Amino acid sequence: MVQQLPAEVAPTILYPDSDGQPMSDNTKQFRWIVVIKENFELLFAEDADVFVAGDLLWYPVEGNNKLRQAPDAMVVFGRPKGDRGSYKQWEEGNIAPQVVFEVLSPGNRLKAMAHKLQFYDRYGVEEYYVYDPDDVELIGWVRREGQLDVISEMESWVSPRLGVRFEVASDRIIIYRLDGERFYTFVELAQLREQERQRAERESQRAERERQRAEDAIAQLEALKAQLKAKGIELEE
Repeated sequence: MVQQLPAEVAPTILYPDSDGQPMSDNTKQFRWIVVIKENFELLFAEDADVFVAGDLLWYPVEGNNKLRQAPDAMVVFGRPKGDRGSYKQWEEGNIAPQVVFEVLSPGNRLKAMAHKLQFYDRYGVEEYYVYDPDDVELIGWVRREGQLDVISEMESWVSPRLGVRFEVASDRIIIYRLDGERFYTFVELAQLREQERQRAERESQRAERERQRAEDAIAQLEALKAQLKAKGIELEE
């Protein structure tokens, strides 16, 4: 009797959810990562098939857990919202993040940025933006003819995918939505909300004063009518 040998079982490959690297090196870098990521969350909040993430490991190739990057922010069109430990492309309809952002810190090195550009170019990113908040410099690449090509002029550049416009001010970049609203920090949004609450409250108080004045005027008119009637004078309605 021939004994059948057991089939070989392929080893399980683990895809860690962390690369052990910090999300940011300083408060300025962290603030900008949050501003960019959260504003894109807000921009696409009503679109169920746009996934936005920050500092999430992206594995483009199944079977290789060493091949990965964690963009500071990324936007993926065609994938549902939801929590993920990492972005395994083969489990996501093989859709690569179309747009990625990196925010530089003093600890970033030119070699690391060059490596990331090569990675994003190779694995299908359509738009890649690098912002240096210390030097207030924004660099971008867009895919043309199959490869990422540098954007020659970032001032007033409109992202083909995101539909936002970039402006470079003296102390920071400004990102505008197509409706003209700019990206805000969480504190600025809270301040705007408070200003709107105060405005609504003032408007309510103004309307209440107008209502009260109208009621007082009617009451005075009725009192006058009563006085005239007591004197035998009837006013025509």
